[in-house]
Amino acid sequence: MFELSRRNNNQQVNAFNPFREMEEFERNFFADPFGSFFSNNDLAEFKTDVMDEGDHYLLEADLPGFDKNDIHLDLQGDNLVIQAERHSNAEEKNKDGKVVRMERSYGSYSRQFNVSEIDTDNIKAAYDNGVLKLTLPKRAVVQPESRRLEIE
Repeated sequence: MFELSRRNNNQQVNAFNPFREMEEFERNFFADPFGSFFSNNDLAEFKTDVMDEGDHYLLEADLPGFDKNDIHLDLQGDNLVIQAERHSNAEEKNKDGKVVRMERSYGSYSRQFNVSEIDTDNIKAAYDNGVLKLTLPKRAVVQPESRRLEIE
């Protein structure tokens, strides 16, 4: 299969170039050879799953490598803020203080969730094997009271 692209005003017609993809790959590689491999974008927001369990929501957040004491849950108005902080231990692991390569990230990571329809007084949290599990009970729906009015 080949590709032709036409231009107006009798300009040049480009035929299929089998090396075009390789040239584009090479151009992109040398522009940014490591791509997003070393960026912290994947860790800037930790991954979460939220499941509707009927009377409550179950939120599971992947926070591997965090100590339980470095994870903080705060209610700020109608927002639940999950914040985790990881510290670097490079100096403790290297006696001479020289790091050849450090790929483990450190820093502060946080997510916010709207909990306006959650009974915030009964939220339960557990952290086990790098997974934070929050049980978020739904707020009871208040049905408007029904009554009959008399005609005067």
